[in-house]
Amino acid sequence: MVSDKEIKNAVAVLRAGGLVAFPTETVYGLGADAANPEALKKVFAAKGRPHDHPLIVHIADAVQLANWARDIPPAAGKLAKKFWPGPLTIILRRAASVSDLVTGGQDPVALRVPSHPVAQALLRTFGGGIAAPSANRFGRVSATTAAHVRSEFGDAVDCVLDGGAADVGIESTIVDLSGAKPTLLRPGWVTAA
Repeated sequence: MVSDKEIKNAVAVLRAGGLVAFPTETVYGLGADAANPEALKKVFAAKGRPHDHPLIVHIADAVQLANWARDIPPAAGKLAKKFWPGPLTIILRRAASVSDLVTGGQDPVALRVPSHPVAQALLRTFGGGIAAPSANRFGRVSATTAAHVRSEFGDAVDCVLDGGAADVGIESTIVDLSGAKPTLLRPGWVTAA
């Protein structure tokens, strides 16, 4: 498993504006400091991802929701209590401080609390949000191991935390709570039922 030293090194990379690939229970994420626009640009460049595609911000726990979202409906608290940490992404109206690079220039922001112990250690030590889409080039299959990440990106990623194979193997379920009614945008491990 990943050592405390490796977590501290990954946090230093994030704080310096670098890219860190890390495991979640779903797939590996390609992470950057969600509050650093220059670091966010590196995510788009490495993935070949269009800038109008929003990024999911990974946070350590639901307490951090207020740092990233506003007008948080009660349904968000209910979903967070039931499924976080876990493979569920919740979309809410973004806080004023959230970069357009994170949201693809849209109002909503996507937030998630992963359950993988390496992701949790990284997020808790970092203390902020990590924008982390799946660690694969745009349009390709998501990485489920550290070896997949290294094969896909090589030296374009500054640090890869090897937490073993992802348990779920598909991206998180996405529920949009930013509008008038909850909407399932992407099915995943957490079902509509």
